[in-house]
Amino acid sequence: MSDQAYQPTAEMIDPQTLMRIKSLELRARTIVEGFWSGLHRSPYHGFSVEFTEYRQYTEGDDPRYIDWKLYARTDRAYVKRFEDETNLRCHLLVDNSQSMGFGSLGYTKEQYASTLAATLGYFMSTQRDAVGLVTFDEQMREYVPAKFRPGHLRRLMVALERPVEGASTNLTEPIRRIADLVTKRGLFVFISDLLAPLEGLEQHLGYLRSRGHEVFVFHLLDPAELNLDFDAPAMFHDIESGKDLYVDPQVIRGKYVERMGAHIAEVEASCEKLGAEYTRFTTDQPLELALFDFLCSRMHLKRAVMRRQTMRAGK
Repeated sequence: MSDQAYQPTAEMIDPQTLMRIKSLELRARTIVEGFWSGLHRSPYHGFSVEFTEYRQYTEGDDPRYIDWKLYARTDRAYVKRFEDETNLRCHLLVDNSQSMGFGSLGYTKEQYASTLAATLGYFMSTQRDAVGLVTFDEQMREYVPAKFRPGHLRRLMVALERPVEGASTNLTEPIRRIADLVTKRGLFVFISDLLAPLEGLEQHLGYLRSRGHEVFVFHLLDPAELNLDFDAPAMFHDIESGKDLYVDPQVIRGKYVERMGAHIAEVEASCEKLGAEYTRFTTDQPLELALFDFLCSRMHLKRAVMRRQTMRAGK
């Protein structure tokens, strides 16, 4: 598969249209099914093969299960995926604080984040991966252990549909708690606007990485938050501190954009330093793009593991 960017197409669903679907599970299924359909009609068709009926052959697999017809077409060896295979143990960490309740597009960051988490959970369940969930604000609110079994996906959806509760955001305490709870190596997908002090974030994400976990950070922001996209002076209510502030966007926009840029750069630098995958999304972007970025990340991780295994075998 080419590593070039997956571009928006006419088949992608505009988030405003998507959010009109009341059922979270139906939203997730709509995104995943539309995504696969689009891949099968695009030059990325070979990419989809690795995540549906087949997985790439690795040393130790029984050669009898190689699909030689597929090998002849792609020059790459794949083996049939067995029904009882579970390839990944993943926990979705979803910010449920009050700042996630902001939205300038007719829906909130919390709705977008829940839909993204539901989409990833739905997709991984179709791949027979074990999926868990943590919702948090200033503390861990709900913990659903990673499992793959009938009815588990529905439990995740119910947890994601609960409205925001807490006030402020604590980015470190939930990570510390989940790191203590989860001992088996897996993947943590962190979904948040990250609008909170970053002290300790690098340390705690580093703790996850030091224990062998892979980490993927989805940094979600409303488009208006990037550039303070408001015209007239107004009273702004800080939903996390409870304070009312009179703000003239024309006066402070330059300083605001500078500080927001520095904040984003700090998050990205910390992730890069730790080897955590980082991607920033605004809530007007189609969720198919987020799913594609996630799958690309998984593919790169698989390739890295295969390279390490090959290097060890060659010693």
